[in-house]
Amino acid sequence: MINRSVLVGRLTKDVDLRQTQSGTNVASFTLAVSRPFKDAQGNREADFIQCIAWRKTAEILNQYAHKGSLIGVDGRIQTRSYQNKDNQRVYVTEVVADSITFLDSRPKGQNGAQNASQPPQDPFQGSGDITVTDDDLPF
Repeated sequence: MINRSVLVGRLTKDVDLRQTQSGTNVASFTLAVSRPFKDAQGNREADFIQCIAWRKTAEILNQYAHKGSLIGVDGRIQTRSYQNKDNQRVYVTEVVADSITFLDSRPKGQNGAQNASQPPQDPFQGSGDITVTDDDLPF
């Protein structure tokens, strides 16, 4: 059996990090994933996918992601149900994240990112002229 889900989208709000009774971290978040087509009026719609992440993945997600962050989620779809306070059965479908990829560029000034006051360095500066001929191209 195969149960894989790969999503790329933006967080609709900040991550909700909680702990289970046994002390295990769990993060709940909603991912807005754009549909690949437009409606009749030319607007692009989105699906809002409920997701959860556990343990260290939950901690890292809570620390580095925030509302609007673009992330990739690789996980599996899970369904569950519970009784609410009105004694009604509530069914939940969510993606359990096995791994998260941060797809936004880092904000300026963090973790060695380029400082906004300094112009970017030319990696080819001082290497002389570069000549490319048709024989150098692979096509």
